[in-house]
Amino acid sequence: MKVTFGSLVITAGICGMLSFAFLATSLGTDYWYIIDMNPMNTSDYEDIVPPHSGLWSTNKGGKIQGDSVDSITADYSRYSETELYMHSAIVVVLPFSLVLLLFGGICGLVSSLARSPVLLTGTACYFFVCSLLTLCGVSLYIIYSYQALAETERLVGPEGLAYVRTSFGWSLGLAWLSYGLEVLTGILMFLAARMAKLQLSSPTMTSHKPPQWIQHNQDGN
Repeated sequence: MKVTFGSLVITAGICGMLSFAFLATSLGTDYWYIIDMNPMNTSDYEDIVPPHSGLWSTNKGGKIQGDSVDSITADYSRYSETELYMHSAIVVVLPFSLVLLLFGGICGLVSSLARSPVLLTGTACYFFVCSLLTLCGVSLYIIYSYQALAETERLVGPEGLAYVRTSFGWSLGLAWLSYGLEVLTGILMFLAARMAKLQLSSPTMTSHKPPQWIQHNQDGN
């Protein structure tokens, strides 16, 4: 199966749109962090929705709180200065990456229509930068959550967390999927740039080569 320029840019466009949709859904939902407060006594807890949080809100039993809480630290202590700085970085980096993805789609459309190797390569690098920002934001969130949980355990002791289980939710999974699709989009755009460059150089290479009947005449003379 021959891979064409059109198939590359169309696949890259689909991956780019999916990455934008996944990241937007991830940022707009509050299933980044899930807290199971009573996993042992399931008879008293089966009808209660476990608390879960996002970047800007926390859902506790159907009640949404505006203050972002990504671990159980809100129940026992306030955030440390380092955690506040990390959270501020997260809520800036990830939305900024989402905005860059929107402009990246426009750049990808223009460069694909122009078939410019330079523009296509620039768009590929642009998506690589977006993926780096998404990776940094997601990685910071994971580190931030573990630090918050460790700080809570230090304050309340292991007994206070005996019946508490924490896990990352599907919102974080969507952010990881968005990161992978951003990398894939950049790779596809880079391949499209290489193919466009070869297509532009092919006529130049063949134009200097004389036709076959001229070569036969020159050999006969």
